[in-house]
Amino acid sequence: MSILDIVFGKPIATSEERAEQIGPAAGIPIFGLDALSSAAYGPEAALTLLIPLGLAGANYIVPVSTAIIVLLVIVYFSYRQTIDAYPGGGGSYTVARENLGAVAGLIAACALMIDYVLVVAVGISAGVGALVSAVPALHPHLLMICLAILAAITLVNLRGVKEAGGVFMVPTYLFLGTLLIVIVTGLFKALPHAGSAPIPVIPPPAPAQATEAVSAWLLLKVFASGCTALTGVEAVSNGVKAFREPGTKNAQKTLTVIILLLAILLAGIAYLVKAYGITGTDPNSPNYQSTLSILTKAVL
Repeated sequence: MSILDIVFGKPIATSEERAEQIGPAAGIPIFGLDALSSAAYGPEAALTLLIPLGLAGANYIVPVSTAIIVLLVIVYFSYRQTIDAYPGGGGSYTVARENLGAVAGLIAACALMIDYVLVVAVGISAGVGALVSAVPALHPHLLMICLAILAAITLVNLRGVKEAGGVFMVPTYLFLGTLLIVIVTGLFKALPHAGSAPIPVIPPPAPAQATEAVSAWLLLKVFASGCTALTGVEAVSNGVKAFREPGTKNAQKTLTVIILLLAILLAGIAYLVKAYGITGTDPNSPNYQSTLSILTKAVL
């Protein structure tokens, strides 16, 4: 066995390709990782732009998140139809090329390439930011940690879809489970029948002093930044062929579960951020804490 086989896995024959196909349980972490993990940085991106409003900024996260969820549902129905129409895989490039021509297809392909690079960069940065929030001593090693994670993700993906699913399944479901525990616990404490105002276990950092008033332009910028929570939704429609038969139905089930979970996460985070009066912190500040870190400390 060569070194390349050890690192990247043994090549498989085309006739054995069916054995690499997956079901919805593995499809959620493989194709939903980008979308679901965006719950960790989408709301935070919106809150960061609301910092100039001070404590009042927390009041706008719910309507902004509601608009984002509505857009998410629209995108969901669009890609659900795309999966039906393109059972061999139908991302933006394929759909644009076949319906609008080669130029439109190339534009879509360029946009996707840029999007994929940014998704990887933002996702890893957000994850390492959360790690540093929990372990501040790692702050001087931010870049090296990011590069190490990038190398690990690259290696895992090169080993094939099925093996990647096995590796990504545990951290993805662990992330979902812990975040849902935080949200459910926070809702139990924050909902009216549980008491008046929720008392945080650890109070969130004091909000910045308000330096400007709310405006339509600011809210549009907040909405645009918060839409980073929609990253990766296209992945399922691109990878229909990776699902075992019936591929179209399994892909649609996977997409439905991913969108439902993402909507629950976004709605829960937005509600709790407002309930606990959590505001964004300056990412360049030495006292920076991620929104999820602040929320978890307040709830648990």
